[in-house]
Amino acid sequence: MSGEVETPLIIVNFKTYLEATGQRALKLAKKAEKVSREKGVSVAIAPQCVDLAIVTKEVDIPVFAQHIDPIYAGSHTGHVLVDAVKEAGAVGTLVNHSERQLKVSDINRIIEITREKGLISVVCANNPNISMAVAALKPEIIAIEPPELIGTGIPVSKAKPEVVTGTIKLVREVNSEVTVLCGAGITCGEDVAAALRLGAQGVLVASGVVKAKDPYNVLLEFAQAAIEAGGLEN
Repeated sequence: MSGEVETPLIIVNFKTYLEATGQRALKLAKKAEKVSREKGVSVAIAPQCVDLAIVTKEVDIPVFAQHIDPIYAGSHTGHVLVDAVKEAGAVGTLVNHSERQLKVSDINRIIEITREKGLISVVCANNPNISMAVAALKPEIIAIEPPELIGTGIPVSKAKPEVVTGTIKLVREVNSEVTVLCGAGITCGEDVAAALRLGAQGVLVASGVVKAKDPYNVLLEFAQAAIEAGGLEN
């Protein structure tokens, strides 16, 4: 099952960390679901493709694939098919993460395929100009993620706040409807609050949650910060 995607939105990318693989992915997913229910904040997850089906059957929060390929069903051994991801229960997919970068033509094709299949595309972009170019392709969500900050613990909202404000301005000039998330180095509630104050509508996080000693409490702090910065009621 999958919950609704709303803003402010927290997406947790499980990557290929052992802490979020197999049964550990399911445990982390349930912690994310618990936080979402307790705080009333949309918390989504992106487990590895092999874990999608088991996770989506056990939790009622939005689940994204980490990647799909720009293909349709056929002779594509080793590729990730959108139909398989959808049938597994995913509501959408990450696209063009800094660790899985794609050509613009492939990004465009994936956005078209996901739209055709009724899925949500979350396109990652590593600078304002790329974000603006991607916005023109009309994905549902854009995630700003300067690659030099990923996994460093230095949040983009503090190290490079102008990246967030400048990117949102450029994106809005091209596409006023796309949801903009802020990623890279987000490890505490203040990072989430700062991103929202700068105009982002949520965050894309990974190691700050997955590799934390207590992921539940970290997510709880993130959600509370989102509530307070977003002016929501808890």
